[in-house]
Amino acid sequence: MRTLRLALAQTNTIVGNLDYNTYKAIEYIQEAKSMGADLVAFPEMTITGYPPEDLLFKSSFLKDNIDRLDQISKSSFGITTVVGFVDYENQNKIYNAAAIFRDGIMIGKYHKIHLPNYGVFDENRYFHAGSQYPIFNINDANIGINICEDIWYPSGPALTQSENGAEVIININASPYHIGKQNEREALLSSRSSDNKVYIAYVNLVGGQDELVFDGSSTIFDYQGKLIARGKQMEEDLIISDLDLDSLEKFRSQNTQNSNHDHTLRDIKKFTYISSGDNIHKIDKPNVITNINPKLNKLEEIYRALVTGTRDYVQKNGFEKVIIGLSGGIDSSLTTTIAVDALGKDNVLGVTMPSKYSSEGSIIDSKELAVNLGISISTIPIEPAVLAILDVLSESFANTNTGVAEENLQARIRGNILMAISNKFGYIVLTTGNKSEIAVGYTTLYGDMAGGFAVIKDVPKTLVYELSNYRNSWSLSPGVIPQNVITKPPSAELRENQTDQDTLPPYDVLDDILESYIEKELSYADIVSNGFESELVTKIIRLVDRNEYKRRQAPPGVKITRLAFGRDRRLPIVNGYSQS
Repeated sequence: MRTLRLALAQTNTIVGNLDYNTYKAIEYIQEAKSMGADLVAFPEMTITGYPPEDLLFKSSFLKDNIDRLDQISKSSFGITTVVGFVDYENQNKIYNAAAIFRDGIMIGKYHKIHLPNYGVFDENRYFHAGSQYPIFNINDANIGINICEDIWYPSGPALTQSENGAEVIININASPYHIGKQNEREALLSSRSSDNKVYIAYVNLVGGQDELVFDGSSTIFDYQGKLIARGKQMEEDLIISDLDLDSLEKFRSQNTQNSNHDHTLRDIKKFTYISSGDNIHKIDKPNVITNINPKLNKLEEIYRALVTGTRDYVQKNGFEKVIIGLSGGIDSSLTTTIAVDALGKDNVLGVTMPSKYSSEGSIIDSKELAVNLGISISTIPIEPAVLAILDVLSESFANTNTGVAEENLQARIRGNILMAISNKFGYIVLTTGNKSEIAVGYTTLYGDMAGGFAVIKDVPKTLVYELSNYRNSWSLSPGVIPQNVITKPPSAELRENQTDQDTLPPYDVLDDILESYIEKELSYADIVSNGFESELVTKIIRLVDRNEYKRRQAPPGVKITRLAFGRDRRLPIVNGYSQS
């Protein structure tokens, strides 16, 4: 029986930490060997981490990444290893590449052919496209290797490789998460495998990198498009599966079809490995169980992404503790809860900074949240600072009405206090603004926007409520987030009897318009045609466009939607275009 035991190692790398990434790969190579794997595959650009961005312009970085390949090659005795790295001919011609090792020898490599250059991707900025479609004969199995975007093209490398004899396609990835992405991937991979009558093994990166989260969820589909393995979401995993190549061969012989595609053997550059002496297929191997890990439901998936992104941003940047301003509102409550789940209660400090406009209920809610989570909380009243600065500004503000400037002064004093504590003790400040507020500029520069990382920056307000209720469902009633925080009208509490709806439409309406304009990129006319009031749509679009300058100064935050502010959306700050 012709069987290939395949291992997929979905690892959490650190961009630029070549030693750590190499050590991690060697660890997984040894584990895969202990499980009798014939081949182990790692994610895209495992050596460098993804995306390395302009590190790729440093010649020393390119050389050092090649040096680490030598270390991995020495660990490849007895197992074929596929690992992502950066290949280069010279400083101006580099490739997103995969190396294939066996017994200390590189038996071949593959250069990524389709380079994504949309959304968060900038690969045309750095890489040249490959032109070869290699097939490797490994332990009697014909295996095609390709990289990430290559698998998304129906007439791409997978078609050429399968039509020229590949029985297994290994696609190595660094595919970022957004809501619903796994369903899209699996539908596509199922189609590719059944269309080409080939096993497809998709191995993905896991972990947070700046604004991006990679969710793992590596999968293997058989030649009829059936899912036979799925790795864990949002955590490292080693997926092992025995692929029955005899069954594939029989299936192909019984289901022959003439291809209409003009792909010939001249497109193929073959590398062949011939085993020297030992036939791995005859060696007794430990029994393995191939898992199809369940997909997380929508809210669980989003929450895990936020936890993963927060944990990795804080820890990979060398911080141990975080500090958060607690207002008694739902945004700061959810942010604090995510931080505790990511970092542990001993590494989260809450600070409540009441003013004369802070309600007693908000102060109580902040303290109740801190008790429920088991975190330390400090109370620093800001009224003395407000009065002192108003006194300093009295001449400049003479003969003017009290308004937004005085309101925002409170937020800026709070931002100063948090940054002072951060500066003193080396904690990183987590900001608490949500996507709805950031979209329309309902935030204060150098106030509630001041900090190092914006946990819920890409979470619309309505989703903030859903996630808060979801997190509370983990516990017996009433949950960690006080119920009053969820049910009371949201308010910045910068003036008497203030609520968000004094300035903004109800959040369910606002979020629908924002999703239409930002994520779906609909025009003013299209949004109005969907039933929204024209004056309201005009107002919201103008607020979004007018506040680009604020968003450019906001800290990075976890991307969870299809189109997030930051890497995804790049509009000019000086912008005279208006469609409404």
